[in-house]
Amino acid sequence: MGVTGGQIGPARSRERFLLGEPVEGGVRSPILSSWERCRLLGLSPDQTELPFRDDFDPDSRLVRAAAPVLDQLASRFAGSRMNVCLADGNGTVLQRRFGEPSLARSLPPIQTVPGFVFAERVAGTNGIGLALAERRLVQVHGAEHFAERSQRNACSATPIRDQLSGCVVGVLCFGYPHSYEDPALPVLVRRAAETIERRLMEQSSARERGLLRTYLEARRRAGAETVGNGGPVGLDELPDGALGAHDQLILKERATELISTAQRVSVQVPLPHGRGVTLFSNPVTSSSGVEGVVVEAVLSGEGPPVHHLATAPPHPAPPHPAAGAHPAAPPHPAARRAGPPPGPLAPTAGNRPADGGPDGAGSRGGAVRGLVLVGEPEVGKYAVAARRRLELLAEASTRIGTTLDVTRTARELAETAVPRLADHVTIDVPEAVLRGDESLDPAADLQRLVVHGVGDDTLFDPVGKRLDLHPGTPHLRCLASGQPVLERDLASAVGWITQNPAQARLVLAHEVHSLVCVPLLARGLLLGIASFYRSAGSPPFGDDDSRLAQELAARAALCMDNARRYTREHNLALALQRSLLPRGLPEQSAVEVAHRYLPAESAVGGDWFDVIPLSGTRVALLVGDVVGHGLHAAATMGRLRTAARNFAELELAPDELLTHLDNLLVRLDREEGGGDDPDSTGIVGATCLYVVYDPTTRECTMARAGHLPPALVHPDGTVAFPDLPAGPPLGLGGLPFETVEITLPEDTTLVLYTDGLVDDRHRDIDDALAQLRGALTHSDRTPEATCQAVIDAVAPEHPADDIALLVARTHTMPPDRIATWDLPADPARVGEVRAAATRTLAEWGLEELAFAAELMLSELVTNAVRYGGEPIQVRLIRDRALICEVADGSSTAPHLRRAASTDEGGRGLFLVAQLSQAWGTRYTGRGKVIWAECALDAA
Repeated sequence: MGVTGGQIGPARSRERFLLGEPVEGGVRSPILSSWERCRLLGLSPDQTELPFRDDFDPDSRLVRAAAPVLDQLASRFAGSRMNVCLADGNGTVLQRRFGEPSLARSLPPIQTVPGFVFAERVAGTNGIGLALAERRLVQVHGAEHFAERSQRNACSATPIRDQLSGCVVGVLCFGYPHSYEDPALPVLVRRAAETIERRLMEQSSARERGLLRTYLEARRRAGAETVGNGGPVGLDELPDGALGAHDQLILKERATELISTAQRVSVQVPLPHGRGVTLFSNPVTSSSGVEGVVVEAVLSGEGPPVHHLATAPPHPAPPHPAAGAHPAAPPHPAARRAGPPPGPLAPTAGNRPADGGPDGAGSRGGAVRGLVLVGEPEVGKYAVAARRRLELLAEASTRIGTTLDVTRTARELAETAVPRLADHVTIDVPEAVLRGDESLDPAADLQRLVVHGVGDDTLFDPVGKRLDLHPGTPHLRCLASGQPVLERDLASAVGWITQNPAQARLVLAHEVHSLVCVPLLARGLLLGIASFYRSAGSPPFGDDDSRLAQELAARAALCMDNARRYTREHNLALALQRSLLPRGLPEQSAVEVAHRYLPAESAVGGDWFDVIPLSGTRVALLVGDVVGHGLHAAATMGRLRTAARNFAELELAPDELLTHLDNLLVRLDREEGGGDDPDSTGIVGATCLYVVYDPTTRECTMARAGHLPPALVHPDGTVAFPDLPAGPPLGLGGLPFETVEITLPEDTTLVLYTDGLVDDRHRDIDDALAQLRGALTHSDRTPEATCQAVIDAVAPEHPADDIALLVARTHTMPPDRIATWDLPADPARVGEVRAAATRTLAEWGLEELAFAAELMLSELVTNAVRYGGEPIQVRLIRDRALICEVADGSSTAPHLRRAASTDEGGRGLFLVAQLSQAWGTRYTGRGKVIWAECALDAA
């Protein structure tokens, strides 16, 4: 602080900053934040005058504790150009020591005389001011100082804390030339500060010893009981184990609260097993003027002690901290007050009684008495506050992280902190975190996630608003440094005010006065920031509150990161699942279809549905459910759906298709679930419902494998669940499936669904099916409206399993769009069929397709006559394409091959394949059908 040397530091960065140019990459984050605050405060770099105070106490507790340490440092640095500075918690210099005494005569008063204020708000970036602002050890080099007067020096500074209260009470700063720079200097200044902190604590112990001496002298004068060395009777020396360890803990916690009141009171304290103890507190003043409280315990019905321990009238007691109070002490130093006081404040078990009765604890009127605690009221307040902090942390461990939801977890953090730590809480996270991703630049896409508090929450930006943080704001400083930022007085926090002046005025008008911004850090990832505000009626935040907020935020951040990771994995699994489901429904005329798919809230499942066009205008409807959840279930679903489509292309009957799927699942289970690998995941099984509808005959053929039956909504509004044999689930292997055929009236609605729609642990499945029946009674609804009605009426509010719903309204092919001819096995009839087909195509207005249709029918009918058997039937269907079918009684299928140049035949199917857009064979109970489709615009 104020010695000369070569100019050091990021001089160029400072010049650019003063010119308004960006310097984020050229200077350390704490220094840049301090520069921003200095600029917002309107400080001038060439400012030379600093405030001077002459009202500081030159013989304060801090000075007395630090003086020997400062003398030792001056001796260590003797002959050097080092100087050591002690400042109070406001930045006022209290003491200076110089390694070279002549420096005190050669430097200006601002650098040598105690009383000048080096707080950042008036002196700019410097060691003392930055240590108070950052509340941790800092180093400032050369041009990192904001003021010109300090450009030629470096310094290391660290806060000094009262170990009892945890508050920053001063700063120890080393100033030196740049040539003195040494990695050991920050270590030395920190150790020296710790020594001062210990000496401050020793002063407190001396004050407590004085209180104890006054208490013992009063008891001696009153003729009260003592033990052999003149000490009082302690709880652990009461006869016959009158109080156990748990009982003593209860009494000492209650005694701590009594000490904090600084009043003469008596309190009945119930103990386990129906016993009770009366605690008496008496104010006492030591010979040196220290005011404290003595708490004694009486185990039976004795009244208050007749002697008065106080040598001076008790001072008015401060209000007792309420459950919602905001304590100002750290947990660790004060928490020990809940146990036995250190040193001579309580007797030890080794002390043995010398008088006062055979048990060493004198009794008067049959009562057993003992000393509980002696202490100062402020110490008691710290202990009470510390215990409440521990209680809050314990409560947070059960209240925060109850779900794997980022928003809910953030809300739980806010609800836990209000009102026991803060009056208002806002939580801001990057948008990427809500999607389950990591944010590369949290400040760039930050948005408000939670606003919670007592009273009016409209003081702050609403939930969902994107935030554009300005340089110098506490929030941006918190994001940049990854450390808590404390603003004890928002009215002087210029960075916070300039972010949104109108809102700042509104917040200050509602008496919100202090702020702590805490980063949400988990596993090295910054998830956002939590901001805690206090308003009128609550003391300003202190360092202890900042640490408590940081601990709460750390616990919440870990839960939020778990939720974020779960969200990412869930989204990946959901994306895989959706990629394996139909993205659109194919064009077909047999049914009008609508569908819904609702994934489970907790885990992705293996439900699927499909609509597969078949030959002859038929259509297959399919729903299924793989047992289990997760990526493996979704992947298995994709395999089964693909296999089902392939088997459907083979024109298999429903029972045969389910048999093939069953065999496939057995093979997959054997391949993936077998072996000696303990980590392998076997396939448990699946259920499936397969339905084929033919609009030309209105026949519906269906079979199921352990799946729920479909619902049929007839045109008159009646709802039926057909008696369809259940069949075994897929994956058991070797068991048969049964097929049922039903003739449906036109405009019947088929409803296929998975068990997630009706199977819910909060209701019986029969009740759910009754709800489904009620939702389907309106036959005039479209399939789309039916889907929505079913979801609204039947689906659980929070589905634990996937829901697949497929609604299909059946249509009938008009008779005038179908032409059928039955033929004997006579080659001479082929020409007649060709002529009849030509006339039918002319009636349909498809004369352009006559040549292709004649040629295809000629080849197919000839093959049926030559290689098949009766009955032979020819059918033309005009749908989205012209369909030509030839059925015969043989099960022998033709085979497409390339005929050699010397072959006399074998070219018929080749011609059919060239003239049609698709062709194939399907088997029936009476033989087979060879079909070919020709596009209507093929001409």
